[in-house]
Amino acid sequence: MRFIVLNKKQMIFFLVIIAAAVTLCLTSGRAVMTFLVGEREIPIYCVERPDNKIALTFDCAWNDDDIDEIVSILKQNNCTATFFVTGKWAEDYPDSVNKLYRSGFELGTHSYNHGDYAKMSADEIKADMEKCDAIIQRITGEKPTIVRAPSGSYNNTAVRTEENSGRMCIQWSVDGLDYIETTTNEIYNRVVPQTEAGDIILLHNGTKLTAKALPDIIKNLKTNYELVNISDLIYKENYKIDHAGRQYKKEEVSQL
Repeated sequence: MRFIVLNKKQMIFFLVIIAAAVTLCLTSGRAVMTFLVGEREIPIYCVERPDNKIALTFDCAWNDDDIDEIVSILKQNNCTATFFVTGKWAEDYPDSVNKLYRSGFELGTHSYNHGDYAKMSADEIKADMEKCDAIIQRITGEKPTIVRAPSGSYNNTAVRTEENSGRMCIQWSVDGLDYIETTTNEIYNRVVPQTEAGDIILLHNGTKLTAKALPDIIKNLKTNYELVNISDLIYKENYKIDHAGRQYKKEEVSQL
């Protein structure tokens, strides 16, 4: 029998690989493989897909002044989207929530009032999500199955709590930064040239320019991609998430 002796540098490299080991999580009957990078758990930022699907998403936490316009633009362009809404927004604008739902758009949880999940306990996060879910379900009759942490702020506790509750944790890979002082051209250039198959695009309602930038964004994205809801983009079972937040089907892991 031959033994391999590792020097100090090789041993450190080996330990780093072990630290980034794949952890098999059984969540709500799903076989989920999640990479831990330095013990950090990662939600879904984008998806490795064999086709040209992408997802357009909106975070709703402010006003609903532009919701009618956004819905109209999406319908005119035969385009779907996913809206992550806070429970407080849903309470304040139930008609808008109902309109989004009845228009066929997917709804996701975005906390009750945009608290920081990275600074909350597991029990606090769970209660917060459930409060938001209950409000959305009361309006639409359907409970969300996806969640986006407010401001994208999360830690291991947040990701584990979200997943253990049966929710899929969704971030984004393309950010329009439409909520800052900007122009429609800048929003467009942050989105369209940067988008690749499997990407998740983040925009917001309640801004000055999102609705104005949206028609050109959709028109040009549709020349190369199929826009779908988040639930039609992600894999719901037998998947892995790598260190960058890219989700893969389980059978593709061996090829990495």
